[in-house]
Amino acid sequence: GGLPLPVALAADALVAAVRATDKLVVVGETGSGKTTLLPQLILDRVLGGGAPSGGVVVAQPRRVAATSVARRVAAERGVPLGGEVGYAVRFDEKADARVTRLKYVTDGLLVREALLDGTLARYAVAVVDEAHERSVHTDVLLGVLVRAQRARRAAHDAAAARAAAGDARALDGVPPPLKLLVMSATLDADAFLDFLGDGADAVYVAGRSHPVEVLYTRSPEPDVLEAALLAVVQVHLDERPGGVLVFLTGQEEIESAESLLKERARLLPAAAGPLQVLPLFAAQTADLQERVFAPVPEGHRRVILATTIAETSLTLPGVRYVVDTGLCKARAFNARTGVDALVVTPVSKAAARQRAGRAGREAPGKCFRLYTERAFDQLKATAPPEILRCHLASIVLQLKAMGIKDVAGFEFMAAPPRSALLRALEQLYALGALDDNGELTRPLGEQMAALPLEPMAAKMVLRSGAHGCAREALALAGMMSVDAIFVSPRAKHEQAAAARRKLGASQGDHLTLLNVFRAFREVSDKGEAAWCRERFVSRRALLKAFSVANQLVRYGEGAGIDTESSCGNNLEPLRRCLAEGFFLHAARAMPDGSYKCLASGQVVSVHPSSVLGGAQRARHPCVVYSELVRTTKVWMRDVTAIEPRWLAELAPRFYASAPAAGVHED
Repeated sequence: GGLPLPVALAADALVAAVRATDKLVVVGETGSGKTTLLPQLILDRVLGGGAPSGGVVVAQPRRVAATSVARRVAAERGVPLGGEVGYAVRFDEKADARVTRLKYVTDGLLVREALLDGTLARYAVAVVDEAHERSVHTDVLLGVLVRAQRARRAAHDAAAARAAAGDARALDGVPPPLKLLVMSATLDADAFLDFLGDGADAVYVAGRSHPVEVLYTRSPEPDVLEAALLAVVQVHLDERPGGVLVFLTGQEEIESAESLLKERARLLPAAAGPLQVLPLFAAQTADLQERVFAPVPEGHRRVILATTIAETSLTLPGVRYVVDTGLCKARAFNARTGVDALVVTPVSKAAARQRAGRAGREAPGKCFRLYTERAFDQLKATAPPEILRCHLASIVLQLKAMGIKDVAGFEFMAAPPRSALLRALEQLYALGALDDNGELTRPLGEQMAALPLEPMAAKMVLRSGAHGCAREALALAGMMSVDAIFVSPRAKHEQAAAARRKLGASQGDHLTLLNVFRAFREVSDKGEAAWCRERFVSRRALLKAFSVANQLVRYGEGAGIDTESSCGNNLEPLRRCLAEGFFLHAARAMPDGSYKCLASGQVVSVHPSSVLGGAQRARHPCVVYSELVRTTKVWMRDVTAIEPRWLAELAPRFYASAPAAGVHED
């Protein structure tokens, strides 16, 4: 409601710009309508309502944004979701290839679509939204789209030349040239224009923003969470009505802030009025996320506790005050050691400005920065692209599957470090996905690329038929693809840990996940909620794991695996299968209680949340883990015991006879 959005006011100019060029950069502030309105304008006024000569696809870095924007646009157009307007994210799709003309997707998913059709022929226009976030998939997608655009232009020009020479049917079935739009919320058009090259143009859509007063702290805050809670209470007591948006680093911090804030709200004078506290993070259910768009209950002040998800991808109504901790979680991947750490780091200046801007969308607002002005001056201008600091094996596998032989020569907008590319190639070679010439192996490498899983998990699934445990491996892959299965609320930490031990399998976490999956399968629909509550597991995560496992069965059948094979209650075949997929993540027990990674020599420990963690556990001479995480030390997450001798047997290319001496039991 209210005023027309800036994109609507500039509609004619935008439509003209889209018609005039096939490479357009659109810079528009969050809330300008570029995500919801511009694709509709293109659909209605550039492509025209008539012939379905390809539709519009809009790629987003975040699942939440893709699904919630599609929902909103379908509602605006008065059409059912999954018809003319749909979405597709990994393991969840509401779209119909025959009728969907406007599809919101995650950028990783569009890269996967390009695996099947390198020219993306079913789309007339591809839009890369939120490009300023420079997620790893965004960067790869930009390279893929530029290639697709070039291929389509060449094919179209060749057909047009034949048509001009008198071949009346030359253009039949030839898709039109692909239009490419890159949308960004920050003023970084130049970087994208340089990348897109000749003929690229930029348009700026003025934001609709009101002045925001920015306030800093006098000295650094020792406890940022405490400072944030104090700021919220202070706003509630002293400031005029209006929503408060608090930027925190992640789900755990948000959940503890939520319970602390609710406790404090009870102690406030009645005259202050009640608070409605809503958490907002990526791993929530859609209905919980949608609450932030619903009307505020009469007489309440809304407080939204959010991650960077609220920085640019979602426009939240009613916010007048922003409390900015100045921190976010960023990936830091070390290619040499293979450690993927989510490290709490200071945000960039660009992100801090985005955060402050959230307070001025609808009226003048205030932003309380919980850091000093000097600290702001020392922030980096922009955050480095994610591709420079993340694990690349699955990206490299996808590029190989697209027929790109020289991965280092691929047109990345920011070239990843050679060391990270080399490590990815070495890993894929060790897994048997690449041959001695660096070509994709058949059938294993091709099948691994087709599975929407990380390469090691894909290898585990693809080898599970041979081990006679496909049902178990598919269930496990489903469980490993979803966010936290176990929930442990602050107040009930002990009870949650005890409940988890009950479900625990003595051989490790992967088998524990399988136990949970099997037990949940036997619960009646009516009893699900209570069963999950008593055991401190997330019903949402479990239902999603089931859905993923079912979809993986279809992939498995396509790859010729006997998906019905099961190892029943003897889970040794599953542990062997895990070892064959995750042998690069094997670690050997050291006399002092720590473990040493066999591949990198790095010293690591079992995560305290693991069923193999804690002092009272029997130590296993050899384990495999899902991932390494660095916090206070380097931890192995999701750990399962294996027999040391399996490694030389199942991964002879990697554990050849010489180093195998170090693998045998002492």
